Amino acid sequence: MLNLKAIHHIAIIASDYFKSRDFYCEILGMTLLNESYRAERQSWKADLALAGHYVIELFSFPDVPPRISYPEACGLRHLAFSVEDLDEAITLLSQHQIQCEPIRIDPLTGKAFTFFNDPDGLPLELYQEGLGCGG
Repeated sequence: MLNLKAIHHIAIIASDYFKSRDFYCEILGMTLLNESYRAERQSWKADLALAGHYVIELFSFPDVPPRISYPEACGLRHLAFSVEDLDEAITLLSQHQIQCEPIRIDPLTGKAFTFFNDPDGLPLELYQEGLGCGG
């Protein structure tokens, strides 16, 4: 058995690097730790942190193929982020013209959650960690 300690990072390839970088930093509130352009690959790379922890490598590459991206598609299903106040998070996203699905309740925990998409349609989830069950 491997002695895994934690998830080190999640890699995301964006079709519009700068739009996605701004989305993850300006809207979701991640911190840009490092950014570089790799000329030999015609690729940007950013290291993004959440609450001080490195979590996402954001890349651009020329001519990337599209990916089927629905929460129930085969492969990586979605990325989920915990929030204290789901209603407040949905309101903030809507101020940036980002639509969320209707709030659902997790039948096992009683907690509320919703899905929305990044600029490339990658499904992202917000999961209520505080008391209550959202809207």
